[in-house]
Amino acid sequence: MVEIIFQNEMDSSNLFNHLIQCLKPCYHQNILLNEDRHILSIQNEDFDGEALKKLKKSFYNFIYEIKLEHWCRGFLKDHFYYEDLEEQQQIVAIFYSILQGCRQELPTAVPVERGESVLNEAINQIFLETSSFSFDSFVKFRLRDYFRMLESFLEVSIDEYKMEQEYQVFVQTLREFLCNRPSKMALLHIVFDEEITFFNEQFHEIKRSELIKMVDRKLLFNHPVYVDSVSIAPLLSIAPSSVVIYTQNPEQPLIRTIHNIFEERITIRSLSDFGESDKKNLSS
Repeated sequence: MVEIIFQNEMDSSNLFNHLIQCLKPCYHQNILLNEDRHILSIQNEDFDGEALKKLKKSFYNFIYEIKLEHWCRGFLKDHFYYEDLEEQQQIVAIFYSILQGCRQELPTAVPVERGESVLNEAINQIFLETSSFSFDSFVKFRLRDYFRMLESFLEVSIDEYKMEQEYQVFVQTLREFLCNRPSKMALLHIVFDEEITFFNEQFHEIKRSELIKMVDRKLLFNHPVYVDSVSIAPLLSIAPSSVVIYTQNPEQPLIRTIHNIFEERITIRSLSDFGESDKKNLSS
């Protein structure tokens, strides 16, 4: 029998309910909870290899799915002074997306897979070495290396959150600029291929020299880092009523940014549609 001793009543209750659900229908009756002493007992004598594996996996998921967010929020509040719950939630969401491999472009001090391995190793050892252990001591001592890794992932999440906030402010500033700017062209076509090429409503190419003359210099002066002089600056300066973008990759960051700024003014089409549109215009 394995006994897990808790200091916190909620932790013991949460793990008990979690294991009951995970070990149904065969082994859930082997899980007992002494509510007065906060001791969780697992009668694992008749567990086969598969059941023991499922038990360890369930314990892993309890830490990953239930405890980890609580620990992250505490860390954000105590070490980085993020007390606003909405801010915490956004950073935690980024943190989990890193752990789930959805943000592989972000630099981390250690590979995400290493964090999973450290947690699994700690769980395997504690179930192998002892029949009774304190959950809080397990967290404090056995997961020390794991928490160091999580801290580095959380720091990356905070940096990404700050960048996303700056990006949102940047987009909103350019929306306001666009809103107050008179339109110099009703319709603009932009082809995103090997290069970015602008065309007017009649599908006549607007040369780079012409675009440079149209650019409002205040844009480049006020936003020298974020405003792209090849695409965003001329677009905002022209402020067309409608923009049709032709591309094979509508999810590329620059197109997403343009879409976020111009919103309902933007129509996105396949790159192959540009040739067809040009032919129709020439034949008419």
